[in-house]
Amino acid sequence: MRRRAEILRSDSPAEYCASAESGRQPNRSDDGAFPPYTFAVRNRFMERAIQLSVDNVVQGRGGPFGAVIVRAHEIIAEGANSVTMRNDPTAHAEVTAIREACSKLGTFELRGCELYSSCEPCPMCLGAIYWAHLDRVYFAGNALDASQAGFSDAFIYREISRPPSARSIPMVQMMHSEALEAFRVWEKQPNKITY
Repeated sequence: MRRRAEILRSDSPAEYCASAESGRQPNRSDDGAFPPYTFAVRNRFMERAIQLSVDNVVQGRGGPFGAVIVRAHEIIAEGANSVTMRNDPTAHAEVTAIREACSKLGTFELRGCELYSSCEPCPMCLGAIYWAHLDRVYFAGNALDASQAGFSDAFIYREISRPPSARSIPMVQMMHSEALEAFRVWEKQPNKITY
């Protein structure tokens, strides 16, 4: 059996993706435990996210963003921005990867998983990351880099801090007391699944 260091150096991102599809468990030690991630392994995951972002632009599928989700040394899901291709403003790389990972794992939580993104997540993706309960996020480019390329999300952060009625898209609260009924029913529901 190859030594761990040799395995970590030789497995390519493509092999990680293939292993996720086949169910093969790369980089296992003889006792079945996973060795800790090394910088080389983390770099390979990030390299894959960056490659997805570049390929996405070259192939005309969407914006310059890619993401992968990793669990137990395997890439279990990949995502690239497909907003314009799908006519879906929520189809950011991170959200797409989260959806794929949850579907593959049959769960709405991604505890035990890490996300590698080619760029710092936007506010929407950040919310999805927290709702998915990912263990950790690594990103390459930052919000300033994205802004300089025409993808500024600073205005969203400003909007969040404003009262709903003062936002650029006016938000008007109505039927508040009636809406509380759903929360009362939820609180009394004996078999609810919390998230």
